[in-house]
Amino acid sequence: MPFDPQPVLLGDSVGARPLRAADFDALYEVARDPLIWAQHPVRDRYRRDVFTEFFAESLASGGALAVVSDDGDVIGSSRFHGYDERLGEVEIGWTFLARSYWGGRTNGVLKALMLEHAFRFVERVVFLVGPENRRSQRALEKIGAVRVGTRPDTAGQECILFEVRRGRTR
Repeated sequence: MPFDPQPVLLGDSVGARPLRAADFDALYEVARDPLIWAQHPVRDRYRRDVFTEFFAESLASGGALAVVSDDGDVIGSSRFHGYDERLGEVEIGWTFLARSYWGGRTNGVLKALMLEHAFRFVERVVFLVGPENRRSQRALEKIGAVRVGTRPDTAGQECILFEVRRGRTR
């Protein structure tokens, strides 16, 4: 069975499903909060024109997911990227959540769902995080990701490389 980059994932408090064009308004309602992007390399993604480009790229990626609360509201987004069967690797990234979901279980549950799906196909999941994005670095450490070096992201910017290997999650 080939890797599915847009699965439907259901957890006890959060889920994920393929991102659709019809999700733009609900997702922009989340993304328009400037504090979400304060530590991100693209700090102005809260602007509608910048977010519109990001959203179009997300749809075109073929791996973008809408993150939904247990009552079905869109509360963020994430993405699978760069599946490499030969290396046994896939990246999880581009994750953002509404601030009302920060600091609780939501990110951990989402990542656990995504890791469980990925580990059906790969041995290693990688995450690329901007050097100044301390919040995302701490969130990855909380789920058991290990810092293993650096790697350029899709825009060519050097990022911190984290990994989780199959059987080594918290």
